[in-house]
Amino acid sequence: MNLLGQHFLKNKSAIKKIVGALDLRAGDIAIEIGAGHGELTLELIAYSLKLLERKQKNSEDGIKIISIEKDPRLASNLELLTSRKNCEIEIKTGDALKLLPGLAYQLKAISYKIVGNIPYYLTGRLLRNISELENKPELCVLTLQKEVAQRICAVPPKMNRLAAIIQFWAEPKIIGFIPKTDFEPLPKVDSAIIQLKTRRPNTTIIPQLRYNRSKNKKNKKGLLAAENKYYKIVKILFQQPRKTVANNLVAALKMPRLEVEKKLKKLSIAPNLRPQDLNLEEIVKMSAVFQPQD
Repeated sequence: MNLLGQHFLKNKSAIKKIVGALDLRAGDIAIEIGAGHGELTLELIAYSLKLLERKQKNSEDGIKIISIEKDPRLASNLELLTSRKNCEIEIKTGDALKLLPGLAYQLKAISYKIVGNIPYYLTGRLLRNISELENKPELCVLTLQKEVAQRICAVPPKMNRLAAIIQFWAEPKIIGFIPKTDFEPLPKVDSAIIQLKTRRPNTTIIPQLRYNRSKNKKNKKGLLAAENKYYKIVKILFQQPRKTVANNLVAALKMPRLEVEKKLKKLSIAPNLRPQDLNLEEIVKMSAVFQPQD
């Protein structure tokens, strides 16, 4: 393992599967996080060149690739590796967590996708970073620790805090699994390829948020308020996941039990349910009724 904790994927069929899951089209922009030795970068370039070869009637574009690598030595090698490729590619040296917000802002009027074989230690912070972007990617395809990917895709009765947070803004799907033997150096755990398809206004799980997010400041403010309330309820519910929904709400909101139970029953939610038994719609309903204090 290098100093930045990267495990480099050497299985070419897995790399092809990752790029295939991105569903890239002519003119798309792909932001690659943690380019490393360029294994995934080269497959993205190959895919782009295939698009150029086809030269569809209405487009002669490949894809634009923006590859981010924190290690200056690896970034320099990537520059040399890609310099003679007939492809639109930009290598950025730096921390993806710091660079991504600026890139997303620059692309605010353009759809883009994110791809990467992510160092395990970076997973939580990266997902939080993406969830906070105003201009989220259309699609993410990431290689994560297998257990983490399974937690993200969980449904009742295995709902958890991570799943409730990620599924609020994205529809997750596991594309495939990668054994640890497909990486160099060898990690301690297996990995999974996960696809995160960003929810759009017409598919959001909160009906009142189905409006134009970009230009109306009042609507934008309402969107942020509703999202914040949702995340606060998620935190309350899953802080003590073994307790019942009613117990967690009573303790956190300092409300009389009878009042909490009455509101839950009005939402058709049994007070004695555990947080793991809740679906997204039920959590959303609670976020609209219960008002956590700042």
